[in-house]
Amino acid sequence: MNTNPRIDYHKTHPLSIFFSFYQPHIHLFLLDMSCAFLICLIDLSFPYLSRMAMNQLLPHSLYRSFFVLLIIFVAAYIGKGLLYYVVSYWGHLFGVRVEADMRRSLFKHLESLSFSFYDRNRTGVLMSRVTNDLFEITELAHHGPEDLFISVITLLGAFCIMCTIEWRLAVIVFAIVPFFILFTVLQRRKMRRVNLVVKAETAEVNATIESSISGMRTAKAYNNEESEIQKFNQVNAQFVRAKKRYYRVMAVFQGGMEFSTSIMPVLVIGAGGFFIMQGTMNFPDLVAFTLYITTFITPVKKLVNFVEQFLQGTAGFSRFLELMRTEPEIQDSIDAELLINAKGNIVFNQVSFGYKGTSRVLRDINLHISAGEKFAIVGPSGGGKSTLCQLIPRFYDVTEGRILIDGHDIRKLTQHSLRKNIGIVQQDVFLFADSVMENIRYGKPDATDEEVIKAAMKAEIHDDILLMPNGYHTFVGERGVMLSGGQKQRISIARVFLKDPPIVILDEATSALDSITEARIQSSFDALCRGRTSIVIAHRLSTIRNADRIAVVDQEQVLEQGSHQELMALEGEYARLVFAQQQIS
Repeated sequence: MNTNPRIDYHKTHPLSIFFSFYQPHIHLFLLDMSCAFLICLIDLSFPYLSRMAMNQLLPHSLYRSFFVLLIIFVAAYIGKGLLYYVVSYWGHLFGVRVEADMRRSLFKHLESLSFSFYDRNRTGVLMSRVTNDLFEITELAHHGPEDLFISVITLLGAFCIMCTIEWRLAVIVFAIVPFFILFTVLQRRKMRRVNLVVKAETAEVNATIESSISGMRTAKAYNNEESEIQKFNQVNAQFVRAKKRYYRVMAVFQGGMEFSTSIMPVLVIGAGGFFIMQGTMNFPDLVAFTLYITTFITPVKKLVNFVEQFLQGTAGFSRFLELMRTEPEIQDSIDAELLINAKGNIVFNQVSFGYKGTSRVLRDINLHISAGEKFAIVGPSGGGKSTLCQLIPRFYDVTEGRILIDGHDIRKLTQHSLRKNIGIVQQDVFLFADSVMENIRYGKPDATDEEVIKAAMKAEIHDDILLMPNGYHTFVGERGVMLSGGQKQRISIARVFLKDPPIVILDEATSALDSITEARIQSSFDALCRGRTSIVIAHRLSTIRNADRIAVVDQEQVLEQGSHQELMALEGEYARLVFAQQQIS
């Protein structure tokens, strides 16, 4: 699925994709290139007019014209300074806008990818791709075309004018160019290979930092700060080694380029001196030619910078394309329909499932959950309870069989309309680093403040919020660290109340809470489930005794199902689980 409908990231050439991001800001790009062209003209004109002054104005005592020419030079270089301001400010702004558009497309695409993608990729690595890689693409987007354009125009212009002064000297100077191109191509290949390794190592450093900071409290609790430092030092050392290889190749490249550019004035002075000795060249021409060598060397150095920017930018862009070409494993079908006015009647028909690259987790599951029914799922850890519930909103797709909601195969429904009708309260509540108000509003982004407060009252968190320092505008901290477990859980319940879906999934929502806190918020859960199809994954069996039906899931299948009384009468797996918990209590 492409986030930009105009671009097919699989079939379109990378250059076409790259320049497609120029289109919305083409006016800034053309302004940048126009100013760069004028800068080239000013640089090319100075040696030519200087030669004219020394050959014609001064020898013929045209002093007035000479000083007028100097004033023109001063005005031209004032203009050049203004042009560089435009190039530096608006040119960089153009690059930033291109970067922002790419980041917007990439983030939108990341939002479309399936759970399985995030199962396989570390958060820190993805952060590096969204930040560091795109910054280097920005530098290429701005400086790349500009430096290449200035260099080509200046080199061609300088060569043409140098040929009018002394074609033999021009040929000598440009004879070095093929060696420069060959050397650049060879070293560029080496730098590109090494730079890709550097990108990967930088991403690993970022991932390690992100993981270590996120787990800082755990590290301190177990007194493992030194262990975390050692892990960081290992990946940091790998990064240093990768950079060391890159800088070694870069040093050879820059050393060779410095020699190539430095040898040019020596050749010009030597050959020009020989021509003067023969009487075929005069001093003003040699001075002008020497000035053009300076003009010639500047674009050569710009080309060197362009090569480095090109390597870093293309390495980042290739990683950008790699992500953009990653297709979501779960996509809407072409004929997908909207789920409208859902009642919440859920059917599992011969459902089997296994994670990619692993053995089967669920096998031949057959369940019918009626609209408005409170259905509980119990069983030992790792038995497949959570996986069973994650199949309903299509976080993962079934391997075999099908799941129906109100008679519709969920694979024939749009993901948006499907998930709009499902509310989920999980054991590990994620709160954003924002206010209490905005965290509750996440359940319905366009909700009014009054609607948010009403949802908080239903979740029985309103009174707690009023006691907080800034009420509903209290900042909850990173991942809600400023709140207790019970408060975070009730905020997540308020979210679902605000969303008001016909189907609710409670995935071990109280297992992380103590018994007293669980008892306090149980009424919130009961209110949330009332009038909705509710699926409750329970750790403490005492909380689901009043469920309409209970299913025991283990060994990849549903072992038994029925009401609490029916299952106790069977004296099967459910009865054994109840007895075991009673013994522990």
